Parts: sequence; C-alpha cells; structure tokens
Amino acid sequence: VQLQASGGGLVQAGGSLRLSCAASGRTYSTNGMGWFRQAPGKEREFVAGIWSGGAKSYSDSVEGRFTISRDSAQNTVYLQMNYLKPEDTAVYYCAVRRPTAWDFGSQGTQVTVSS
Repeated sequence: VQLQASGGGLVQAGGSLRLSCAASGRTYSTNGMGWFRQAPGKEREFVAGIWSGGAKSYSDSVEGRFTISRDSAQNTVYLQMNYLKPEDTAVYYCAVRRPTAWDFGSQGTQVTVSS
C-alpha cells in the first residue's frame, strides 16, 4: 500500500492544522487507518485510529484536541488538530491496520508548533 501524508507545517501554539493521507494500492484487507508521530529522539507513538466499523480511538495526549475522520470512498484519512502545543511537534505518519500489524507509509509530514 502507498500512503501519502500531507498538510503539515509551522504553526503557533493554539493553532490548527489538518493532515490528510491518501491510500492507494493494496487497500483491501484492512481493519482501519490511523496516525502516528515521531518526535526527535523519541519512539514512534500512536496518535489516533479509526476502525472499519467507525469507532475511533485517541492517545491521552491528544484526546479532545484532535479528530480523526475517513472518506472510505477515497481511501483517505484526515487528522484535524486543534489547540496545538509545542509538544505536538513531530513527523506524522499515517498507516493502515492489517489483521495483525500496522502497515506504515514511508513518508510522513512535519508538524512544528512554536511557543
């Protein structure tokens, strides 16, 4: 599967960004889609996921500020990020959930939040 993430940028604390990720290729046999992020010197962490039945989940650090949504017809997933904080600074990656593992896109999008 090819995953193209976009929409990152530089924003001041308290601002908003909307990330998009279009999936192509092997988009069948997935249980959902999600967003992860990796800050410098840190491991990649789960941010949000949306499952085949429509359920959503978020990490505690973004709950109430970020919203994940999906356009299934377009195989596209979005991440609306509001009230951004400097600690949200990271490279954001999208992924598709296979039955036993996440399948990540190789190219993320940089989000930088200035204080």
